[in-house]
Amino acid sequence: MTTDTIDHTTLIKLAEAGVVRSAHAVGQAGGWGILVKYGMTERALAAQRSQQVRIFRKLETLVEYLKGVGIARFDVDAVNYDPRSITATRRPDRAAAMKDAHAAAAYTKWLKAEVQEALDDTSPTIPHDEAMRQVRAAIKLT
Repeated sequence: MTTDTIDHTTLIKLAEAGVVRSAHAVGQAGGWGILVKYGMTERALAAQRSQQVRIFRKLETLVEYLKGVGIARFDVDAVNYDPRSITATRRPDRAAAMKDAHAAAAYTKWLKAEVQEALDDTSPTIPHDEAMRQVRAAIKLT
């Protein structure tokens, strides 16, 4: 697959302008890539964050993406597609990120409950000035 890439925004603009001559779904280890030809140029679709070639694990997802962009006709090249390699390309970093997200959500829930408990507490309170007077008296005693 070519290393020259095109981003999502540019692809949408090209599709809206009607200058996309063809699109090809190319099977490879880990899923499917997209090659887009406009004018005499052919480029692969890039992932938003990494700027590397975007890989769709499922052909159905790629179809929905292209239709959403406005490209309803495209070719499929499954020569190098290997469905067994998809499980080998799982992203363990996503599992760690999800664990972190769940831990953060649990902490936020706990913190909100603690704050609400403090707000709902009906035990008598001491005004700030009185508390400070008691602290100063205790400091002088020691």
